[in-house]
Amino acid sequence: MVQWLRAFLFYLFGFPVLLLTCVILMLLFWAPRTWSWAVCSGFCALTNWWGGFMCGMKVVVEGQENIPDEPCVIMIKHTSLLETYGHVPLFPRTCWVVKREIVLTPIIGWGMGLSLQPIAINRSAGTSSVKQVIQQGKERLADGICVTIFPEGTRVPPGETRKYGVSGAALAKEANVMILPVAHNAGDFWQKHEFAKRRGTVRFCIGPPISAQDRSPKDTNLLVQDWIETKMGEISSEYQKAG
Repeated sequence: MVQWLRAFLFYLFGFPVLLLTCVILMLLFWAPRTWSWAVCSGFCALTNWWGGFMCGMKVVVEGQENIPDEPCVIMIKHTSLLETYGHVPLFPRTCWVVKREIVLTPIIGWGMGLSLQPIAINRSAGTSSVKQVIQQGKERLADGICVTIFPEGTRVPPGETRKYGVSGAALAKEANVMILPVAHNAGDFWQKHEFAKRRGTVRFCIGPPISAQDRSPKDTNLLVQDWIETKMGEISSEYQKAG
């Protein structure tokens, strides 16, 4: 009951602040993108703090020294909602590959679409969506912006994985940049469709950069997936139970 109440207070504060942040982002459509990124990153840092204060979900980062000085493709395991905002203050300026429906969502999607330059794809478009990620991703990387991808495409229960989409590895190969694999145990504390949150330390583990050159995107994906899934087995109690 206590954890349910804490979760209620988490949303009671967090959702209005999210809406306010998105309104600010919409109003900043004319401003330098660095302004919008500062607002977005500040909101995500505040939400990380609020989740720790109210629900006991403390966010820590490991392997931050692995982040290269130049823009890269970031590939993150997707098990919960927490990592979608929790990773933002931990990395340089980035954009996300998202479903097109997200940027059409009133207020929240509009704020993201107008100010944060996401790559909004139609996931059912197949090859054309991969081409879109490569084309627009190369533009973002050339502008000094990292590209963040949740390669499984949707949240999966802890202990499970899906085939990684090829667009991130293909983009890294075409743009000649590194891939940064990221594992985390957020699903131990906040799973899909859960309201109450569990106390604990959310570990974002950043792996050594992986080159996408000299091999096919499919083979690169296997390397990335192997590192992420192996690390998940080390840090996630839910993974260990499922295993």
